[in-house]
Amino acid sequence: MSADLVLLRRADAVAYMTLNRPEKLNALSPALIEQALAFTKEVAASDARVLIVTGAGERAFSVGVDLEASSSPSYGPAEAKAFSDNARELARTWELMSQAVIVKVRGYCFTGGLELALGADLIVAADSALFSDTHAKLGFRPAWGLSARLPRRIGAQRAREMSFTARRVSAAEAVRLGLILEAVPVDQLDAHVDALVASIVANSAGSVAAYKDLYRHNENLSLDDTLDFEANANYRISDLKARKASTVARLRGG
Repeated sequence: MSADLVLLRRADAVAYMTLNRPEKLNALSPALIEQALAFTKEVAASDARVLIVTGAGERAFSVGVDLEASSSPSYGPAEAKAFSDNARELARTWELMSQAVIVKVRGYCFTGGLELALGADLIVAADSALFSDTHAKLGFRPAWGLSARLPRRIGAQRAREMSFTARRVSAAEAVRLGLILEAVPVDQLDAHVDALVASIVANSAGSVAAYKDLYRHNENLSLDDTLDFEANANYRISDLKARKASTVARLRGG
């Protein structure tokens, strides 16, 4: 596989992963997804606190599956299954890993790109970004988790309308729908995400990991089950005692 389809770098507690096919609007090929999954597992096993995922260039996070690559003679049923399995595992790993995962969007975030982004904890976009589920326009249906995650993110009726029409959703509307967290001017996007990351890293890594697990487990439970799960869950938050002591000292003016 090409070594530059996905870029990974580390700066202190933050890992940065970039989908690196700007000439193809970061279209998702089997090799790209395979490499992104390998890099994600590497970050998940590390002491990184946050993973930021973005697309190279200014035009797109990703426009979805590379249809040219998926229609080549060498792309048969086995290859198609491996591609989908890896893509599903990638989004699922973002959900399950202890690190906070932030997708940073410039330009287009369409179809398969949107499916992946929905696996992240937070999506922050430039105010010029556009979002769309174009499966129906192309005569396809989702297979990487969009039908499960999109209605949970924006509600069933809004998800149906977005998918049935395949229309483009502006960043401002995406914020109103709850699809993304924030939309900021493109020249402020990096600094804004950096500030968000700093506020996460300033807190307990164990607490963030516990929140991820609690929110994920409780999303589909009844209120009674949710309360019971939260009360009985047990997490090893290693820095809890030190943080308690620091908090007590701060409250006492120490």
